[in-house]
Amino acid sequence: MSTPTATALPRSERTGARTEEAADLIGNARERIDSLDDRIIGLIQERMAVSAVIQEARVGSGGRRVNLSREMEVLAHYRDALGKPGTALAMTMLELCRGRI
Repeated sequence: MSTPTATALPRSERTGARTEEAADLIGNARERIDSLDDRIIGLIQERMAVSAVIQEARVGSGGRRVNLSREMEVLAHYRDALGKPGTALAMTMLELCRGRI
């Protein structure tokens, strides 16, 4: 016996909601979150490309690939805006943006 796919299940079952009204609200909100996630991923990819340009210029001029004082500014910015979890988010983003130059 095969299990139905997530999209074949009724919306209330896919969302864990007890009513169709709540299921609709959750489903619509999840669609919005998915759209926001796509935009966030695109912005991070754009940031990675800009960071690569900066790193290339820095290394090309004889500097180091990473500027630790700048990274500390970024960490503080995220922490101030988002609290302690913002620091972890910024660390992950910085790791993504360091590239492989």
